[in-house]
Amino acid sequence: MNRLLCLLAVGLYLCLQCQVNEAHLSQSFIENTVMAAKAKVDAAYRYSRQQSLDRVRRNAHYADVVRLMKQPRGASRIAVRSADYLANSLQMITESLEKRHKRSINATDLISKENLQALIELTGCSPRHRIPSCRTTQNLHTYRTASGVCNNIKNTRWGASNTPFLRFLPAEYEDGTSTPKGWTRDQAVNDHILPLVREVSNRILPTPTADVQSDPLYTFLVTIFAQFTDHDLTFTPTSPSIASFSDGIDCGKTCTRREPCFPIDIPENDPRFGSNSEHECIPFTRSAPACGSGNTGFNFGASTVREQMNTLTSFLDAGEVYGSDDAKAHSLRDLTSDKGLLRVNDIFNDTGREFLPFSSMSINMCATRARITNTSNAVEVPCFFAGDDRATENNALTALHTVMLREHNRLARALACLNPQWDGERLYQEARKIVGAYLQVMTFRDFLHHIVGPDVIAELLSTYPGYDEDVNPGIANVFGVAAFRFAHLMIQPIISRLDEQYEEHPEYPSDLLHRNFFTPWRMIFEGGVDPVMRGLVGRPAKLNTQQHMMSEELTDRLFKFSSRVALDLGSLNMQRARDHGVPGYNKWRKFCGLSQPQTLEDLAAVLNNTDLAQRLLNLYGTPDNIDVWLGGVSEPFVHGGRVGPLFACLIATQFQKIRQGDRLWWENDGVFTEAQKRSLRQTSMARIICDNTGITEVPENPFLFRPRGNGYTQCENIPNFDLNPWKEGDSDSDESSSSEEDPETEPPFTPSPPENQRNIAFSMRLGSNSPNAGNPIIFRDVIYNGQNSYNTQNGIFTCETRGVYEFEFSLTIFQRSANVDLVRNGNRILHSFTTKHTGYLMASGSIYVQLERGDRVWLVARNSANGITSNSYFNGHLLFEV
Repeated sequence: MNRLLCLLAVGLYLCLQCQVNEAHLSQSFIENTVMAAKAKVDAAYRYSRQQSLDRVRRNAHYADVVRLMKQPRGASRIAVRSADYLANSLQMITESLEKRHKRSINATDLISKENLQALIELTGCSPRHRIPSCRTTQNLHTYRTASGVCNNIKNTRWGASNTPFLRFLPAEYEDGTSTPKGWTRDQAVNDHILPLVREVSNRILPTPTADVQSDPLYTFLVTIFAQFTDHDLTFTPTSPSIASFSDGIDCGKTCTRREPCFPIDIPENDPRFGSNSEHECIPFTRSAPACGSGNTGFNFGASTVREQMNTLTSFLDAGEVYGSDDAKAHSLRDLTSDKGLLRVNDIFNDTGREFLPFSSMSINMCATRARITNTSNAVEVPCFFAGDDRATENNALTALHTVMLREHNRLARALACLNPQWDGERLYQEARKIVGAYLQVMTFRDFLHHIVGPDVIAELLSTYPGYDEDVNPGIANVFGVAAFRFAHLMIQPIISRLDEQYEEHPEYPSDLLHRNFFTPWRMIFEGGVDPVMRGLVGRPAKLNTQQHMMSEELTDRLFKFSSRVALDLGSLNMQRARDHGVPGYNKWRKFCGLSQPQTLEDLAAVLNNTDLAQRLLNLYGTPDNIDVWLGGVSEPFVHGGRVGPLFACLIATQFQKIRQGDRLWWENDGVFTEAQKRSLRQTSMARIICDNTGITEVPENPFLFRPRGNGYTQCENIPNFDLNPWKEGDSDSDESSSSEEDPETEPPFTPSPPENQRNIAFSMRLGSNSPNAGNPIIFRDVIYNGQNSYNTQNGIFTCETRGVYEFEFSLTIFQRSANVDLVRNGNRILHSFTTKHTGYLMASGSIYVQLERGDRVWLVARNSANGITSNSYFNGHLLFEV
């Protein structure tokens, strides 16, 4: 069949040569060109898919598994195919014209507007640019569409799935339009040849497993939550073809560069490939272009640079749970009953709890058990099926996906009990809406301030400013391919599995990361979700340092099914940014208002590391050429964060746009009632874990690491999520919450320290004091201050014992625009999570911080501090000595 289609394409192409007229192109010529292009593309797609499936069936090499995983599906595949139809049609027209005129031709010279319109209609690209109407969208002001379309009523595609990434800066391609820098190996950039990305990775990134440093403050859940969030926001499909459209070369069988193949060259004497380096390459397929970009852009009014497509919505909407298009969302629902549930596994369960359903793909990419366990007759299971196709990528990510699936179904069942009159559609949409709000709250309250630091939070991500229909929430290219990949350097080389005492599981021990890729059978047959979730909250993240950046599990064993095909995550990140035309390091430093180093001394000052600066210049020649991902992760952390100033700027800028450009953001007026928002403010990852696993004790803040000692918080002591405000017809809570009375605030819970440590703790209530802005807030009502560590005269806690402390605060501010900072020795260490509630602002925060003897900690209000009400609390306690 493929051969027949290829012959058809060739025949049609030859016929076209006879139909070119110097004055114009006939309609029949346009139609025949598109028909020939479609035949060529369809043949390449079929060949590529069949080859990939056959290779997976034979040996399941990583390159083939990931190629299938990265394939666009459903509506995304239609959009990518249309782009390829258009690009190939134009290429064939250009070749025909050049043969006729014996010179270089711009195809638009002989294409009328009518021909152009016919071309984009016939290739299917027109719908990609057609503005959808929102008039027929049901519940437009209450629930999100799966695709994000019509979130913005005026610009209906803003933030929607299957639209191009945005750009904060203009793209930079080798040819100015589409070809990535580094494609032509000897072509200089800023007077220097770009280094091979694999050589950069070898010289800068690798860290032996034994040398990995653990983060003293944050758990591995921070890392996996970053990946989970990324999979809510970005997915860039690669071209479905593994064969060059121009000459049919199979990208998997050559290291030659032919569109869409952009293989990663191996430097001489590479430590993994050795003396055979010059004959090897790491497979890499370019991201698929968006319709009407690159060399096809003139079809839509002007020549444009190549753009890449984001198949996910740009909103924090739990798309990784529910899907980002209507067809995917529908396929994930359990429609066998009218209960609003998501589908679950109908073969296996986790000691009575639900597993994700299995994928229905005809080929099993996750048949890895026999090879990993070296057991020829091992029972294999399919990959799991979730809102994002990467849910089975590693077991830690799978565990979090499973917990959120269970939480949706728990909410749907609870809502049905509260409102038995609701049908399945209402139950599904309300539960989905709550889960989306969960993720928004936890991302801004529990996650981002640990990453970008309190100063950036205060500047860009403080109190919610309200919805702005003129803010485009679309994901920027640099965010997707560089800045939000910071967490790759926080990945531990081991997936921990722990027992009920948070010790190594005796039956299902922890294992190396590369042995946990695409292994759903570990969930099914090796203890389920609980041991993995305990590992996420009971073990620390990896600490990124300039000496030990990326674990060798990621530079040399990524998705390792055999040593030859294992990839290098650092190389992939840098190659992807080049593929997308993302500018170099200094352009982004300038964008963020930072200095642009030009010399060794300049770069050494920025990095605070002369040796690293010298190694980078030895590779790149100039700081201008440093790949932005590498430059970003090489910078020292901002104060209180886990990224440098460049990535702090880019990440915060993106999330600022995501929040402000989302009409259905949880804090926006009318999205939830005031009573519902009060419940959502108490969203707790600890409670979600307790409700959806067999785990009975967890850290109260699972993102913050501390040794278990004599125990974490019992689940029975963690407040339940209050669903009563969702009871239809019960307006009591809403009426009371809309009054001008001070909202009820409970003091944060303070667990006692382990028995073998000093008992240092305080818990204070503000009382009747009305503090002034800029000064320490003095809490005078003592709930507990047994060691007198908190001074009720000046409002300052003074450390007497060196160790890691936890501080929490919850303040109510009446009719003022104010926010609160936690300060250590005069420096901000935490900016409050500030939300609106009727006439009040609610400012809260929680942090672990290491203190030295003599360090002083206090709270200070910015702006109108005298609006802080008496019903406000501040507490702290020693977690463990160091």
